[in-house]
Amino acid sequence: MGIKRVIPFLLAVLCVVAMDFSPAQQARSFDLEEIAPGDFVHYGRLEERTPANLGDQANIGFVVGSRCVAVVDAGGSFRVGEALLSALRQRTSLPVCYVILTHVHPDHVFGAAAFEVEQPVFVGHHNLPRSLQQRGRFYLDRLKRDLGAASEGSKVVVPTLLVEDQLRLDLGGRTVALRAWPVAHTDNDLTVFDEQTGTLWASDLLFLQHTPVLDGSLTGFIAVSDEMRTLPVMRFVAGHGRADLPWRQALEPERRYLTLIRDQTRLALKQLKTIEDAVDTVGLSEEKNWVDFEEFHRRNVTAAYTELEWEE
Repeated sequence: MGIKRVIPFLLAVLCVVAMDFSPAQQARSFDLEEIAPGDFVHYGRLEERTPANLGDQANIGFVVGSRCVAVVDAGGSFRVGEALLSALRQRTSLPVCYVILTHVHPDHVFGAAAFEVEQPVFVGHHNLPRSLQQRGRFYLDRLKRDLGAASEGSKVVVPTLLVEDQLRLDLGGRTVALRAWPVAHTDNDLTVFDEQTGTLWASDLLFLQHTPVLDGSLTGFIAVSDEMRTLPVMRFVAGHGRADLPWRQALEPERRYLTLIRDQTRLALKQLKTIEDAVDTVGLSEEKNWVDFEEFHRRNVTAAYTELEWEE
């Protein structure tokens, strides 16, 4: 059997194995870390979505109060959400009162359907329903393409409790503060701050190891990053990757990357370079610092060029 046939065959076998897991088996194989009392995190994989990993790419988890639980992102497929719920049930029998979706990207939202059985309130940025309406069908079609049968059960779940600016949710003896940010990584970024433990769930406003992804505004992303530096964060959960660093230090690699793209793209525009020239030259010194650089960096430069060429 040639190598071109072996790889798809192995992926198919792994997919079947994954789909044969019972919820209890999924929970046992689904790593959770309690990074602070009541704050549980599952760290996603720094790799492309495949049938073998079921779209388990984003960092997701939950916060436990004395009355109920708030889930922060639900993963990239129904199967991932199901595994998170099963793992949650091994830690607490309290009801899930909220499922917070931090932004529109599929690796964070498609597991939400697994939590409908809990009848929680689904929460999101006030722009999230519109973005899900615009992109949901496309995202779901691509999920089915990538995962095949392992995508079954995944669907778009639209939040009904929307955050215009800030919102505090009482979990019983513990309050989480939600904040809707201006356009940055996307136009629907939401962070979650556990006031009791000083833990910030930054989602994709912070990338560690994984190449930052620009799907909103480059200048807005930098401005939000600068403002986030001032927050009284004791612990944090990035959208992807992890680091045992102080909060402000953890923000620096992403800010360096974004600032370099901004400055070099502005220079390319000043020198009347085409967008193709910019994509081939801007920010390449950062390649050694990030995972999946080739997949996302060129798109980031394209978005930066399109945004910055309209500056006065």
